[in-house]
Amino acid sequence: MGFKYFGRWSADDVVVKDPGMQRYIRLQPLLVPWSGGRQASKPFGKTEVPIVERLINKIMRSGPGARKLGGRVIRGGGACGKKHKAYNIVRKAFEIIEERTGKNPVQVLVDAIHFSAPREETTRITYGGITYHVAVDTSPLRGIDIALRNIAAGAFATSFRSKKPIEECLAEEIIMASNYDLKSFAVARKEEMERIAEKAR
Repeated sequence: MGFKYFGRWSADDVVVKDPGMQRYIRLQPLLVPWSGGRQASKPFGKTEVPIVERLINKIMRSGPGARKLGGRVIRGGGACGKKHKAYNIVRKAFEIIEERTGKNPVQVLVDAIHFSAPREETTRITYGGITYHVAVDTSPLRGIDIALRNIAAGAFATSFRSKKPIEECLAEEIIMASNYDLKSFAVARKEEMERIAEKAR
């Protein structure tokens, strides 16, 4: 019997649809509950961190202060630095996802990342004192990072604007992203990034 996230959901049958992301999304965790940052000094060390733990880490970084993300000010009553609080937020969100979709929440999360990871973005190049925006391909590892960051930011932005608890907002954001719904903050940001990159070609 394999490991189960939160003692309930197995990742044995989870499928990563994007072949480019398969080597960067770790489904099975290490033998310890948390990697504890041991991968930080290694090149591509993030690939050794289980994808659910990476989501929990993004929830921890979505702090209570206001910050800019993609030109928008995002505020959130986050679990900044509180791993146990972030752990409980994700666990309760997974329970809501299973209740509403009837699917394995780990599979729904992986699908959400697949649909909200940008394939193209822009970078700035300065030549002769003039700055140009140039379209560049986004690596799968960076795309996964951006998707997780936007999923967490979208959940906290929704929670700040409404009376819904953060667990419900996170569950809704993941479900919408997994269905490629443009109401999802993460999917909308991905579309915006790719639209800007297309114009910068």
